[in-house]
Amino acid sequence: MIRHYQPQDLDALMALWLATTIHAHPFVEQSYWQESEPLVRNVYIPDATTWVYCEHDEIIGFISVMEQQFIGALFVDFNHQGKGIGKALIEAVKHHYPKLLLEVYRENTHALQFYQAMGFHIVSEQPHPETKQITLIMQWQAPFIAP
Repeated sequence: MIRHYQPQDLDALMALWLATTIHAHPFVEQSYWQESEPLVRNVYIPDATTWVYCEHDEIIGFISVMEQQFIGALFVDFNHQGKGIGKALIEAVKHHYPKLLLEVYRENTHALQFYQAMGFHIVSEQPHPETKQITLIMQWQAPFIAP
């Protein structure tokens, strides 16, 4: 079930974020993610529109959209990946926004392939200012339908 994030979800969401982001980015120092946790908790999540994917009242995935177009987070518990949860979350936000952007590490080939399969394409690349890893900006645009 996909539903809107509620403030009482924050601790579970942050635990999922930290465990999953460390697992998905072995090429980035773990301490970077641990040091980023307060910024994600206190700034990014409150400023974003977030949906959570729940099974039996447990949050096993979430997606956050910032500034009406930027996917700042898409994370699915690694024990539940490959079951269509990430796809369902992307499809849910596609219904709300005509254009979506995201940033993904080039080395995260699993995520890169997933986003390409979801219709995103690379529009630019640059080194991440803090990790120095190459990141790709990807974009999806809703098809234009003539009136």
